[in-house]
Amino acid sequence: MTYEQTLNWMFGRLPMYQKQGQSAFKPKLTNTIALAKHLQNPEQNFKSIHVAGTNGKGSTSHMLASVLQEAGYKVGLYTSPHLKDFRERIKINGKEISEDFVVNFIEVNKPFFKANELSFFEMTVGMAFQFFSEEKIDIAIIEVGLGGRFDSTNIITPEVALITNIGLDHTDMLGDTLEKIAWEKAGIIKSNVPTVISEYHPETYPVFEGVASYNNTTLQLASELNLNYKSDLLGDYQEKNIKAVVLTLRQLKGFSVTEENIVNGLNNTVRNTGLMGRWQKLGEEPTIICDTAHNKEGLSIVTNQLSKQKYNQLHIVLGFVKDKKLTDILPLFPKNAMYYFCKPEISRGLEAEVLKEKALEYALEGVVYSSVSAAFESAKKSAGVSDFIYVGGSTFVVAEIL
Repeated sequence: MTYEQTLNWMFGRLPMYQKQGQSAFKPKLTNTIALAKHLQNPEQNFKSIHVAGTNGKGSTSHMLASVLQEAGYKVGLYTSPHLKDFRERIKINGKEISEDFVVNFIEVNKPFFKANELSFFEMTVGMAFQFFSEEKIDIAIIEVGLGGRFDSTNIITPEVALITNIGLDHTDMLGDTLEKIAWEKAGIIKSNVPTVISEYHPETYPVFEGVASYNNTTLQLASELNLNYKSDLLGDYQEKNIKAVVLTLRQLKGFSVTEENIVNGLNNTVRNTGLMGRWQKLGEEPTIICDTAHNKEGLSIVTNQLSKQKYNQLHIVLGFVKDKKLTDILPLFPKNAMYYFCKPEISRGLEAEVLKEKALEYALEGVVYSSVSAAFESAKKSAGVSDFIYVGGSTFVVAEIL
């Protein structure tokens, strides 16, 4: 098969949470453990840092990788979802996995995948671990896909675990309270593995304390640090992520990371890792920003950042997936903006007409467009040089305009 045929087989035949939602979620690790055994346990051949959380885990993972690259290490990076190309999920020192490796891995192991009905995510995790093992990396930054306890990445025993912000997202699978979601995220806490918690919350921190105590390990709280580092990842909200990165690196034993490595790594995250979609500037005159924030907690941070910008008129290209609780999200958005409502081109995409009707309940007025690209082009045509265009609401909206 060609690379495109391989991807079509992966996306088309097997469940993938990002496109299908709850039906693709498997609350067990049986398949991943079986796959790891089939591959001769490649996850045991490299060291790792495991990153979970509702928001911030992508930025945090990329900053960790960048700093360790600056320190001279060969660093694997596993993240999800991708924005433009599947290979963004699996990188070493910022370079994406090759198309040939993807094709060969699927071709060789396809009989096992079919026989065991592996999901898209299970296959992809196995691919990443095999790639990192064969390439003999020094360390991998492994981002959890969904939750933690039953996430396919959770067969590793990392050097350090990091849990970022906790919010009410994916409640149909992870639970409908912050405590329940924290319990799922806390599934990455393992015996004698130091764990960093990015932010203190009275409802979630006791959960982490209980799991850490049970596993005979320590918790470190990053929000208590007083730091003055900056990153090339824009947005005030990155300050919290930077604290988590620095504290995680301080817990990492056996690796030499200098102050210069930290400064350079944080300032060169985009260049070193190729990260996209985090308060990413796409243009000037008018200013165009996109961000992949897609839940209440993430969007509250982003809309707060929006409120600090200077412009004549604000234009917002907005689209969501169906499972988002709009009653929590839409009140966050400013009323003094022109809205361009659209539907991301996936089966889970929320119809733009439905979004417009719901948005009107919160005095958010705008026009429905047939596609994300049509909405974006209209915003660019309407905006003056001193205006501001924001594109977001969903990872898939951002992916379509990049």
